[in-house]
Amino acid sequence: MGYNEHFNFACEPFSNAPNDKFYFDSEQHNQALLRLKYSVDSNKGLAVLVGGVGTGKTTLSRRMLNNLPLEKYESSLLVMIHSAITPEWILSRICMQLGVKNPDLNPLKMLKQLYERLLAIDKEGRKAVVLIDEAQMLQSRELMEEFRGLLNLEIPDKKLLNIIFFGLPELDEVMKLDAPLAQRVAFKYTLKPLSAQEAQDYINFRLKVVGCEDSPFSADALTMIHKVSGGVPRLINTLCDNALFEVFLRHGTMVTAGIINNVAEDLGLVTLGLTLIEEDQGSSEEDLDDFDDLEMIFDGLEGSK
Repeated sequence: MGYNEHFNFACEPFSNAPNDKFYFDSEQHNQALLRLKYSVDSNKGLAVLVGGVGTGKTTLSRRMLNNLPLEKYESSLLVMIHSAITPEWILSRICMQLGVKNPDLNPLKMLKQLYERLLAIDKEGRKAVVLIDEAQMLQSRELMEEFRGLLNLEIPDKKLLNIIFFGLPELDEVMKLDAPLAQRVAFKYTLKPLSAQEAQDYINFRLKVVGCEDSPFSADALTMIHKVSGGVPRLINTLCDNALFEVFLRHGTMVTAGIINNVAEDLGLVTLGLTLIEEDQGSSEEDLDDFDDLEMIFDGLEGSK
């Protein structure tokens, strides 16, 4: 038995598995989508979105794909899972996903097939879009040159293919392997961690999706979650999921700051031995003053990063 029945959740609210119904339309995610969509609709060619681990790049790439209806776009999403891929592999996958039937084994003939397919898509009044997730895995000059070549598939005054890279910040260095490609980036957006208020809204949104009306997280717990996670959605999910399970095991009803702290320590997310004081332990004013001092130290460390 899990904690869903205990809290009367329709399903697990803080899974890290991609699920469009849990998409949280924060201001920055909304702005990113608007800009990426503009880049495609105006045929900019190459756009880039970068963000740290767990900030929602993959979720955003899938959201972007879902916002490209078939009647207006021929789109595909490729996820790079390792760095040993070849230019030929990339080209063949793009061909197949954009509707090229039986791609030729010869790269030049395959490129001709793709060009003809892109012309057909354009004649239909649609736009061809390729989304590349985990693009920082494209760690060779040959791969970067391949994408530059794909961006050269165009007709007068119009590019036939739009490409969007989603990746970690090191994607900037990877793209420098081919300086001409790096110079062709028409648009770039950087995802940042959620603010304290956004993190709280994010948690409440996911709880609402599973039918929870009264949040089981105390105000202090929400503050602690943001502090420990740094506003990274993936870490927020992990902390909340573990905390809810811990409350379930204790037959409790409320996630406190102390529970968040215990969970964070178990996950290795708390440093310097910072420990919150459980509310039921009768903390003295001196104890609370000590905790305030520790928070000042923690805030100072965050500011020095």
